[in-house]
Amino acid sequence: METQAAETSVHKQGTAALTLAALGVVYGDIGTSPLYTIKEIFGKATGVPLNHETILGAASVVFWMLMLVVTLKYVVLVLRASNRGEGGIMALLALASQTVAGQPVLRRRLLLLGTFGACLFYGDSVLTPAISVLSAVEGLEVATPALQPWVLPVSVGILVGLFLVQSRGTATMGRWFGPVIVLWFLTLAWVGASQISQAPAILQALDPRHAWGFLAGRGWGLFLAIGAVVLAVTGAEALYADMGHFGKRPIRIAWTGLVLPSLALNYLGQGALLLREPAAIANPFYLMFPAAMLLPAVAIATAATIIASQAVISGAYSLTQQAIQLGFLPRMQIIHTSAQERGQIYVPVVNWMLLLAVTLACIGFGNSSAMASAYGIAVTGTMLITTVLTYFVVRRAWGYPAWVSIGATAFFVLLDALLLVSCSAKIVEGGWFPLVLASCILVVMLTWSRGRELLLDALRGDQLQLAEFVAGLAHDATLVRVPRTAIFLSAEPDAVPQALLHNMKHNCVLHQRNIVLTVRFHEEPTVGAGRRVDVEEVGAGFWRVAVNFGFMDQPDIPAALELCGQYGLAVEPFSTSFFLSRETVITSPRRPLASWRQNLFGAMSRNAGRVADYFRLPHNSVIELGSRVQL
Repeated sequence: METQAAETSVHKQGTAALTLAALGVVYGDIGTSPLYTIKEIFGKATGVPLNHETILGAASVVFWMLMLVVTLKYVVLVLRASNRGEGGIMALLALASQTVAGQPVLRRRLLLLGTFGACLFYGDSVLTPAISVLSAVEGLEVATPALQPWVLPVSVGILVGLFLVQSRGTATMGRWFGPVIVLWFLTLAWVGASQISQAPAILQALDPRHAWGFLAGRGWGLFLAIGAVVLAVTGAEALYADMGHFGKRPIRIAWTGLVLPSLALNYLGQGALLLREPAAIANPFYLMFPAAMLLPAVAIATAATIIASQAVISGAYSLTQQAIQLGFLPRMQIIHTSAQERGQIYVPVVNWMLLLAVTLACIGFGNSSAMASAYGIAVTGTMLITTVLTYFVVRRAWGYPAWVSIGATAFFVLLDALLLVSCSAKIVEGGWFPLVLASCILVVMLTWSRGRELLLDALRGDQLQLAEFVAGLAHDATLVRVPRTAIFLSAEPDAVPQALLHNMKHNCVLHQRNIVLTVRFHEEPTVGAGRRVDVEEVGAGFWRVAVNFGFMDQPDIPAALELCGQYGLAVEPFSTSFFLSRETVITSPRRPLASWRQNLFGAMSRNAGRVADYFRLPHNSVIELGSRVQL
């Protein structure tokens, strides 16, 4: 009994710690939406009049949007779509594509759709830091209008500082994320409840008929109003994206136990304030606070938005790593900032590109209201794609009947489509920005993926078969062998690597043991140690080794090679050399790709990160041999 009680206590402590951590990482984005959502619903662009009925209706729509989109769709349904414990659009894409493996046309379409959804996330990674920090710092002009000219410079300064410290990792700051966000949500709940107590009539907004009346009364202006309401659910995708780090249970506990009640109280509180003082629409969030609490509110709001920004920046790093390992992006330098946490990484190229894009977005849009037009379309596009992919999981992976699968997802497809169309009404006003950004990234991804396919096809045409090559060595008594182990990285396990042929041609030697090593990245998050390596002896001192990684694994070839000993192939690090082939791409007159795409692929290939760095090979044991390949 004592042992069982101790285990239960440990489990509770683990769940409590994960729940606190999830609050800091998962809910920072959606938790900062009250800063601007209600203000934008009644902005000039929506045409929604400010009166008793519309205030009740707006508060009701926001509340029920949180219930339907976040609680019902993500917390209840989507969190069930676990890819070996991992979540996020890339994990969902891998899961959905596996269900249609026998239908290549449909699989290609799903891959294209899911990849575009991932590209939209990069737009979210640009807009979330910009709009969140801007909306928080705008509280300064509420406190002292004379500070208005300083809002943009201060916001940009905060964002630049945030990106500059990324290389140090988030471990130190991360300890404070949970407690700060808890304080933030308690503040949201407190200030909201204080306003509700002064105008309890706002509680009528819990009746969904007010939401229906609000939407029905908008006419064609419905799309403009919904385009603003959707800001309340930005960040919902993070619930699913971070499932692998925290698990479903802590995320659900945090939502139902603190986040949802706090958000509901705050949105209702803003509505209560507007019922009493319609002029507060200038900034209903900050005007809920007593004058003495305004500057502390700005400070904690700024801290919360920094945390929300950090979450999406880290998400962009993780998404980039997954895209590289699934073959959609060239290798980039990836720095691991923590020896304990697997997901703590820093990608310098992505960091500086995000900083440039965020800075330009802040300067270009100027304020949070102008940026709100661009923000919603990136979020709703990703939501719709997630719902479509979820259908294939529900129907084909879980095996539910068609009527159940269609019924479970059709409602959310219609809802997400309504949200996306509503946000699309603002394409001219700024919605074009995330679409153009996502389209550019998609072109890069598709060009790299197609270019690699053509490159591998070209290499296959010139390669010898390994089995025939090894058999021919038995008749060559003149070939000199040196007593070391040579490892040749090759994409084709059945072919003779170009680096091996070049070594024999120029150095006229062959090593005593030769390993043709192929790295495989699978459409699953992680691969266990039991499946990490496949070892096969070919003969005449040749071995074939395949190293398997999931798209969320950190590729480490030396660590994987240590596992080969149990298969009779002990690899001694100090007597091993790694031979790499570096291809120089030459454009082809046959033009299997458009000329500009060939040039783009060639530029990416030349600037791709070093294989040795990416796979953590010891630099003093690596030999690179070049070859020219015509596409």
